[in-house]
Amino acid sequence: MLTSATTQTRHPWRATARTVAAAMVGILPFVPAIIGEFGVSSVPWVAGALGTIAAFTRVLAIPGVEVWMKTYVPWLAAAPVKEEVPTTTLKGRP
Repeated sequence: MLTSATTQTRHPWRATARTVAAAMVGILPFVPAIIGEFGVSSVPWVAGALGTIAAFTRVLAIPGVEVWMKTYVPWLAAAPVKEEVPTTTLKGRP
């Protein structure tokens, strides 16, 4: 049996981890300013923002969401609509 899917839908947790790591690196320079401006209690807000980013990335990796995005918001899809996505075999299948 063959399946056609982007790497985000085949390995959703990897995509999520990469996005969270990129977001952490992106906001890292601002964390001291955020904490200084809003106080130490703002640390949960930063953690909440990273959690939200992770959840949103995970939802984007769901195959049904990918199909919906290709139909209605193709600029958000993992691959261009006209691009052929590599076909792979499922593990344990010929």
